[in-house]
Amino acid sequence: MKSKKLFLSLAVVSGSALIFLSAFDKNPKKTKVEIKPERPNIVVILADDMGFSDAGCYGGEINTPNLDFLANNGLRYKEFYNTSRCCPTRASLLTGLYNQQAGIGKMTEAEDEPGYLGRLADNTVTIAEVLKTAGYNTAMSGKWHVSNTFVQKDPKEQLEWLNHKKDFGDFSPISQYPTSRGFDQFFGTIWGVVDFFDPFSLVSGTKPIKTVPKDYYQTDAINDTAVAYINSWKKINKPFFLYVAQNAPHWPLQAKPEDIAKYKDTYKGGWDVIREARYKKMVKLGLIDSNTTKLSKPLGRTTTWENNPDKIWDAEAMAVHAAMIDRMDQGIGRIIDALRKTGKLDNTIIIFLSDNGASPENAAAYGPGFDRPSETRTGSPIVYATKKQAMPGPQTTYSSIGRIWANVANTPYQYAKAESFEGGIHTPMIAYWPQGIKAKKGSYSNQRGHVMDFMKTFVELAGAKYPTTFKGKSILPTSGVSLVPSLKGKESAGHATLFNEHFGARYARSGNWKLVSLSNDTTWHLFDLSKDKAETIDVAKQNPAKVKELEGLWRSWANTNQVFPKPGRSK
Repeated sequence: MKSKKLFLSLAVVSGSALIFLSAFDKNPKKTKVEIKPERPNIVVILADDMGFSDAGCYGGEINTPNLDFLANNGLRYKEFYNTSRCCPTRASLLTGLYNQQAGIGKMTEAEDEPGYLGRLADNTVTIAEVLKTAGYNTAMSGKWHVSNTFVQKDPKEQLEWLNHKKDFGDFSPISQYPTSRGFDQFFGTIWGVVDFFDPFSLVSGTKPIKTVPKDYYQTDAINDTAVAYINSWKKINKPFFLYVAQNAPHWPLQAKPEDIAKYKDTYKGGWDVIREARYKKMVKLGLIDSNTTKLSKPLGRTTTWENNPDKIWDAEAMAVHAAMIDRMDQGIGRIIDALRKTGKLDNTIIIFLSDNGASPENAAAYGPGFDRPSETRTGSPIVYATKKQAMPGPQTTYSSIGRIWANVANTPYQYAKAESFEGGIHTPMIAYWPQGIKAKKGSYSNQRGHVMDFMKTFVELAGAKYPTTFKGKSILPTSGVSLVPSLKGKESAGHATLFNEHFGARYARSGNWKLVSLSNDTTWHLFDLSKDKAETIDVAKQNPAKVKELEGLWRSWANTNQVFPKPGRSK
């Protein structure tokens, strides 16, 4: 691919020999040599706005043979959680903390409060920083989105920047770039939203990439960069940590025509046909129990599919969403193949998950500005299809799947991205590691996990040490729980309690009891997840004492973790 020309900045970091520890028996007549297992390579692949049931191995009809391979030969998690939105989840994943502890309680705008800095806080460390001290090579490709964004005061100049007409320099303070937070190498975008064919805020290391090849596509570039990193480490006897942060399938709906064509008829049957088929497949796979997980009530409907005047557009929108995931899966296949060809696959733990549930947003309604261009580099106007007047797929259109398809993508759960209901926070999670996972291949784990658990897990597997101080700063202790017991096939409950807050959406979970509110409503709803995992029956009125108990737990957590926003911030 021509896009590989962008990867000239890849630096091969010289490595030391693998560490083997020998223990000698006290009996001088015998020498006993104990060889410790090699520390694993670690690859984390994070999808963006991918629904719980989108992948084939989680119930979807989308063609994901490579994710299916990882799942069928690894471990799938039934109870794994993110923080309901992109940059907060990334902050939590990278630091092993709740996202407000990490400094990103909202988005990346700088605010003068510890939990809402809009960047990774100074009293945090990233997984890359910790593993680097343990001798790991570290690299990242893809979406960073955990640093303060520079925005031009003049909206016209901001659009000229977004449209690649003017250059205003760095996209964020260099001290907040990935290469300043433990990553030896980085290729990707500093900001969040991208034009997949010509992304804004694209850099290699810290150097802005001014132009891209004619056939450029961001998902391919992210995955091909990951492949290039792996190939560069082929002869280096040093473990590596590789973070592959996808933009797909986040809006705008933009995909290659050949991928869209695969799904041209798939979604013509409508929302309910797909949702019910996914639910039945999930039950058959053993992912969910139909006795405890009913298919939740459809959300966002104002008409039936049969009477939907936009059914042609809507079917195409979901086809593009599927195409974006399909293309991502193809790239993941190339990553797996590179690991296999370099002899690294067996001792590499590969993690795959999504940063939040599928997005219910109407991207077209936002219009150009902030991180959304008004035209392409060549001057073609971009249509924000508020009335679905332009078909999704090409570079010249900005649109999204919307609330109803998001509800389908998050089958069987309610609501979607940004909310604390299961549809917003419940992520598919796959762990694959031929040499290290002792659980039965293709099995499921019920350990209740969270994105902040990766820090503690990787530190344990790498033989690293989580610091109390780093670069002269006191470091917050991790809030995570190790996933190693589940990898070994042992029963472990995981987190006894979990919490969240984002723009007013909140939850407190203790055991199987969950108290939750929507972002636009302060009313608490209570669910017994042991009987109702899809949150279909609110039992708050019948259990006022439990509501009070969990609300108290939430407020205590909020006070401890820098969560309470200023008035108006969560609205």
